[in-house]
Amino acid sequence: MTVGADEARWEVELRNLREELKQIRSEQKEMAEAVRQLVQTFRTLAAHLGIAGEPYVRKDADTDRDRDLPGFA
Repeated sequence: MTVGADEARWEVELRNLREELKQIRSEQKEMAEAVRQLVQTFRTLAAHLGIAGEPYVRKDADTDRDRDLPGFA
């Protein structure tokens, strides 16, 4: 092989890798948006079911341990 052929092969490989990276970044953005929508759906559902109206705070009192949490069986 000549030097020119080696350079052309590497340029093609580099171009392919850049295209693949571009595609992966696009897919990552789509996944991030899907996860964001999922989180929003779970928050809405939890609020609708009354299990996440307020952030959960653990209490240390023994009497609270015997009490059922709303929305959990």
